[in-house]
Amino acid sequence: MEEKLFNRSYIFLCIANFLFFFSFYLLLPVLPFFIQEQFQAGNSVVGAVISCYTLATLVVRPFSGYMMDTFKRKPLYLLALSIFTAVFCGYLFASTITILIIVRIMHGLAFGLTSVGGNTLVIDVVPSAKRGEGIGYFGVANNIAMAVGPMVGLFVYEKYSFNVIFIGCMVCGLLAALCASQIKTRVRPPVKRPPISLDRFILIKGLLAGFSFTLLAFAYGQISNYIALYAKEMQLPISSGLFFSVYAVGLIVSRLYAGRMVDKGKVTQTTALGLGITVVGLLGLALCGKISMWQPQLSTYFFLAVALCCGMGFGTAFPSFNTLFINLASNSQRGTATSTYLTTWDLGLGIGIFCGGAISEHFSFSMAYLVADIVVLVSFIFFILVVTPHYQQNKLR
Repeated sequence: MEEKLFNRSYIFLCIANFLFFFSFYLLLPVLPFFIQEQFQAGNSVVGAVISCYTLATLVVRPFSGYMMDTFKRKPLYLLALSIFTAVFCGYLFASTITILIIVRIMHGLAFGLTSVGGNTLVIDVVPSAKRGEGIGYFGVANNIAMAVGPMVGLFVYEKYSFNVIFIGCMVCGLLAALCASQIKTRVRPPVKRPPISLDRFILIKGLLAGFSFTLLAFAYGQISNYIALYAKEMQLPISSGLFFSVYAVGLIVSRLYAGRMVDKGKVTQTTALGLGITVVGLLGLALCGKISMWQPQLSTYFFLAVALCCGMGFGTAFPSFNTLFINLASNSQRGTATSTYLTTWDLGLGIGIFCGGAISEHFSFSMAYLVADIVVLVSFIFFILVVTPHYQQNKLR
């Protein structure tokens, strides 16, 4: 009898994942304004403070994978989610840049463990025959959070105070923990653990794909953290939150077909398609600044069209990259594969955030997005020439 994808545990995990990422995206577009207004900081400082979060996440990722493969996953996930929620209190009392950096580092560590836990648990609760589709729908929860989170965050920022946003994030985190407590996972039979070695923390066979994924993440770091400032600079007559909503529509639509393509065995083809679409979208994003000066009346429509294109590119690449890493690992290395997938993502994200702030301050946001486009083009070429043949030779599924 065919196992059901939308079982009780899977649904609760998706809801918890939505609430977890909703709290993340609620704060994300507002944080640059918080840093600028509270501490009179420039773009470089904003980039440095925000990237601390990502770099802290990067540090904890490999250990998170090992912990998820070694200990019971659900209790560890609940613990990490609870810590992540509690750290929001720190923003209420961050009176200096130094304190804010410490809070960001603590938050990044908790986020790293929580996200690895969620992405590993979903593999446990979905039928193996529907893994690509299950991961795709699980990611849709993130995308819906992305669609509404930034818009709600920017609305609250315009009408209320930063403290209201921080408290709202805590409430979402508490609800996520409540949903996660309802998840039931299969009992994992004990397996003999090999001695501690590098491949218990990093999936060695996934490093080539990880390099390509890191370059993709470089571009995402700039989209997720600077798009509100870019829209403000262009003086667009719309809320930058609408960019995230249209972007999320592209993500959701593309994930629905990408997951099915992956389950049909077209892992590398789907990944390459996603990278190619992203290259086109980022080029359009780089041109938005010029179009806003030459044709102001068209700039808003072009900006939103670019958002849809970028969303479809990233949404196609995400689940296929995730499945690619899983297919290179044994069942006892699922946590390690997931953490390697997310570690390489965080590495590119942190570098992208930091470089985006520096490039935009010394040149422009248009230049920052042009550099990001070139970086993803390199990722696309490297994936086709190097990663694809390596994957075909080493995949286990």
